[in-house]
Amino acid sequence: MTWIFENWDRFWEVTEVHLRLSVVPVLIGFALSIPLGWWASRSQTARAVLFPLANVLFTIPSIALIVITPVLIGVKILDEINVIVPLVIYTVALMVRSVADALSAVPGNVIAAANAMGYRPLRRFLTVDFPLALPVTIAGLRVATVSNISMVSVGALVGLGGYGQLFTEGYQTDNSAKVFAGLIGTVVLAALADGLLLLIGRLLTPWARAGR
Repeated sequence: MTWIFENWDRFWEVTEVHLRLSVVPVLIGFALSIPLGWWASRSQTARAVLFPLANVLFTIPSIALIVITPVLIGVKILDEINVIVPLVIYTVALMVRSVADALSAVPGNVIAAANAMGYRPLRRFLTVDFPLALPVTIAGLRVATVSNISMVSVGALVGLGGYGQLFTEGYQTDNSAKVFAGLIGTVVLAALADGLLLLIGRLLTPWARAGR
């Protein structure tokens, strides 16, 4: 802990990088997983294709994806996109099943009532289906966010990675204080992000609390 306070500027610098490399993939992956999850909730063929594909993608080691990304998209190895792209893939792989299951769990009688009231598909999705699917969706988003925060550190092996830089620097210089600072930062950031998403979920779904 003392290293953090004695080197606050350095710690805040890697915190900003870690936060950016964690949040951007989550936002992009979440946006992509909504239409994919909706498709999987409506089509058995889509489910049969997307779910196994998501499982396969999530089993690919993160360091392998980070190393191969610049080759695939033609950017420099130290570009942050090399961490963002793999984490977007992992986010989608985690979220697509959560979104699909959440939308599939919306009660049929509620959907029928909305249809009877003249709701068009897009309006029904935005005002009925997706809001009712939020509790499960937010739960999946919490898992994806915490996973991303932990995996960002792997990027340090190619010169990126936020707190991961403290891990590698601490190991190379035999400075355990740096390693512990990175560990503390990762745990605290993950806990704060999880708590924030939990709070947002409760604020957006007051009926879930009333039901309990």
